[in-house]
Amino acid sequence: MNVCTKCGNPHVIIKKKQSGQKLCRECFIETTKEKVLHDIRKYKLIEKGDKVLLGLSGGKDSVMLLDILNSLKERNIIDLVAVTIDEGITGYREDGVRIAASNAEKLGVKHRIVSFKDYFGLTLDDIVEKDSDLARSRHPCTYCGVFRRWFLNKVAKEEGATKIATGHNLDDETESILMNYLEGNIRNLTRIGPKSESRNKEFTVKIKPLSEIPEKEIGLYVVAKGMDVHFAGCPYAGESFRAEIGKFIKDLSVEHPTIMYSTLRGFEKIKPVLKNEFANESSTGVCVNCGEPASGDLCKACSFLKHWDEN
Repeated sequence: MNVCTKCGNPHVIIKKKQSGQKLCRECFIETTKEKVLHDIRKYKLIEKGDKVLLGLSGGKDSVMLLDILNSLKERNIIDLVAVTIDEGITGYREDGVRIAASNAEKLGVKHRIVSFKDYFGLTLDDIVEKDSDLARSRHPCTYCGVFRRWFLNKVAKEEGATKIATGHNLDDETESILMNYLEGNIRNLTRIGPKSESRNKEFTVKIKPLSEIPEKEIGLYVVAKGMDVHFAGCPYAGESFRAEIGKFIKDLSVEHPTIMYSTLRGFEKIKPVLKNEFANESSTGVCVNCGEPASGDLCKACSFLKHWDEN
């Protein structure tokens, strides 16, 4: 019988293949939010009195997370501030920045906008054009990821934040596990998970409250709640290795709907062994140029900038 498993409402909007559960709009929103809050408690992602910096892109993941973290802010459990990073991608990023600002304003959440151009003197478009060997060396996502992580940590310290929250979902986590394993980046594997802490105290603790929520359910959540969201995909992401891995996982999930969960659970069992083996590889230094964490004299962001200045 096609009715909501929880309340009997005949207007079902989702049937979860992994559990067989059928849910109406109201029950889906409620159970999804409850799941995220449960994971926050389970993994001890947030403590009362935390100041959380949310990376707010304007996309579905971060907008959903803003909605849920704001409920904790309204209960005076946390203080919340959002930051949007404008990478400088013409014809794409403008809408995301606008939508992010609109969502933060509606909820009365402090919001900052920072840009590659203001801090580095280059947009991501400029970087792609400047590096003539980009197609043979690094994908634009590599540069973007390094600079965005640099920004999040810098702004977190400026705001006195105790946690950095990002909207990484179950699909993202599964992709990261497979990508890093296939590329042999074992050290990177030790950082995957709902909570990431470093021996280097210059790094603010990072949390991923949505790491067990599938991407399609996040999309349905924001649509069901009528949220203003930037759904467009980044024009540089389409040919990345992550995109290839993502397609592979989604294709597998058609016939094996629990594959992402089993991948995550399997990884959780081996992660303690990896951390024990590779924990001493964590960097504890700071960049001589910007003061951000670094494994050598320069952090990765400043290394890129120095390379471009010299060429």
